[in-house]
Amino acid sequence: MKNYRIYICFIVLAALMILLYPKEGKFQYEYQKGRPWVYETLIAPIDFPILKTEAEMLKEKEDRASETVAFYSYDPTVAPPRLEQFAHRAVEIDLSNQLTREMYDHLREAYDRGIVADLNTGEYSDEVISIKRDKRFIETPATEVYDIERIYSILKSDLVYGYPEMDIDSIATLLSIRDFIVPNLLFDENTTQMVHREAVNYISPTKGMIYAGQLIVSEGEIVTSDICQILDSYKAEYKLSYGYTGSPNALLISHLLLVFAILALFFFVLWFVDRNCFEDLRKLIFLMLLLFLSFAAVAVLFRVDQHLLYLFPFAIGALYLSAFFHDDLACALQLVYLLPLLVIPENGVELYFTFAVGALVGLLAYGRFNRGWLQFVNALFIFLALAVVNFSFKLGTGDLSYAFKSTNFLYLGISAILSIVLYPFVYLFEKVFGFVSYSRLWDLTDTNNPLLRNLQQKAPGTFQHALQVANLAEHAAREIGADGMLVRVGALYHDIGKLENPMCFIENQAEGVNYHAGLTPEESARAIIKHVDDGLALARKANLPESVCDFIASHHGRSRTLYFYNVYCNGGGDPANTEPFTYNGILPKTKEQVVVMMADAVEAASRSLKDYSEESISQLVERILASRFEDSQLAQADISLKEIDQVKESFKRYLQQIYHARIAYPKRQKPKA
Repeated sequence: MKNYRIYICFIVLAALMILLYPKEGKFQYEYQKGRPWVYETLIAPIDFPILKTEAEMLKEKEDRASETVAFYSYDPTVAPPRLEQFAHRAVEIDLSNQLTREMYDHLREAYDRGIVADLNTGEYSDEVISIKRDKRFIETPATEVYDIERIYSILKSDLVYGYPEMDIDSIATLLSIRDFIVPNLLFDENTTQMVHREAVNYISPTKGMIYAGQLIVSEGEIVTSDICQILDSYKAEYKLSYGYTGSPNALLISHLLLVFAILALFFFVLWFVDRNCFEDLRKLIFLMLLLFLSFAAVAVLFRVDQHLLYLFPFAIGALYLSAFFHDDLACALQLVYLLPLLVIPENGVELYFTFAVGALVGLLAYGRFNRGWLQFVNALFIFLALAVVNFSFKLGTGDLSYAFKSTNFLYLGISAILSIVLYPFVYLFEKVFGFVSYSRLWDLTDTNNPLLRNLQQKAPGTFQHALQVANLAEHAAREIGADGMLVRVGALYHDIGKLENPMCFIENQAEGVNYHAGLTPEESARAIIKHVDDGLALARKANLPESVCDFIASHHGRSRTLYFYNVYCNGGGDPANTEPFTYNGILPKTKEQVVVMMADAVEAASRSLKDYSEESISQLVERILASRFEDSQLAQADISLKEIDQVKESFKRYLQQIYHARIAYPKRQKPKA
């Protein structure tokens, strides 16, 4: 039944990917600048324009921006009152008619040509300006108009030359000549900016033509920058005018095979790296969802604007994977998730390598920089990786200015930031799929959280037992490739139910106190067994993940409280009456649950040893684990005999290290009198 569901998941995913796959074929030629043309000689089959490169377009925009002229409006109402005021002023100071006439003519000529406040207005060229007269703009050399300082200087120099015997400076001051020089050419900022934008934005994307029958490239010829530009232009025109000209069925088969190849690689990665994912449908659906989202992002952005692919945070897939799975699987799957970049866009190799390196660097860095503001350090590492790889590809264009000016760096920077900004969605996935992220597990290992702090205060013996079990179990889990972090958390919380009645358990009882004195074996067993149900209640009240609750329910499995069962039997009880002494938990299923169960039993039993020799510790471990086998507590566990042997040896080594022999300190002798 489970296999049937897996097949359905793969079929649905394949169908969705086929539907999203862009309905167009790829250009029939693959080429690269600096490499030989491996096909037969290519003759242009159609007329097509040569497209400018991005670098050429950028340079032309810069040139246009620097050449844009400034626009002015001529105001005919400015000159008449100023000239009339000048004439009255000349009469008032009794200026000679000849000098008055000459100065008046100079001013009138200046007003006729036009006076501006400052020819260097704004960021525009001052070589040519455009003047609006009678609703018509006329381009005029800047040298043919005046600004205030220029007309004043010209006026003075001409008068000094014509009337050397007069004190022209005193006359100019007496006349207040500057008062009569007022700009009548007003800068039209709106028109200037509008024309500037049009000049920059409306640039022809083409330069020249290639006509049908013209040679494009010969067989074996090196693809130079010029040839590559012509080939790019031919590819763009071919896709625009003709598109895919083959059979629609052939295109569909091509897409089917490529999707099948991607899903096959996805399957093989899971099979060889972590085939347990096939046993958990939630995990499989989550992994398929990430693959679908990656494929959908590539397909949609390719249709909208291929350049936007540099903006999408593909590295986030690796971070999502690392939140729930070990790094080996995250690394391998991320390379599969990026395969749509390789098969859909034209520059797939560049995109694939750029984001593959960026994602894996992010995966590596996130292990160290995953808390608070340090996450932005991780974003910096991702950006540097993306930028370096992308820059290496841009250098291959042969245009260093293009490599440095590329807007890809801005997009890649945004992509790196988004990889961190979107990471909190991991908590949504955690909720929807019932997973436990490593960041959540890390938080649960903090002994200052309320549950563990309460355990430490009310049941210190149990708390110390939980710490020892956590260390013992984590050490063994890593030996067999199990999830050490999950095991540690499960071990820390497995006995949390003892909080409800801590004095019932010997590790919390003070000397001379016996909680079970006066109780029947059945009553004592009931009090002991209850800590499992109490633990589940406390865990769910504290919203602990279900996977952590499973450790509480399974750490005793369906075993018996042997001490009170034996007391009951020795007191004449019916040995067949095992129900009152049997835990009502669940049998462990995962390797992690098995390790915690065994570590719990071994650690508790080790406290009763009087001799911590290598032999006695080995016998203890063998005896405890053998009892679990004999009692069928591991009947449903997904763990091999080889892994159980590895766990045994790990327990023995660890116990020998913590209970190693210590030297006896000699007593200091008192000095002789």
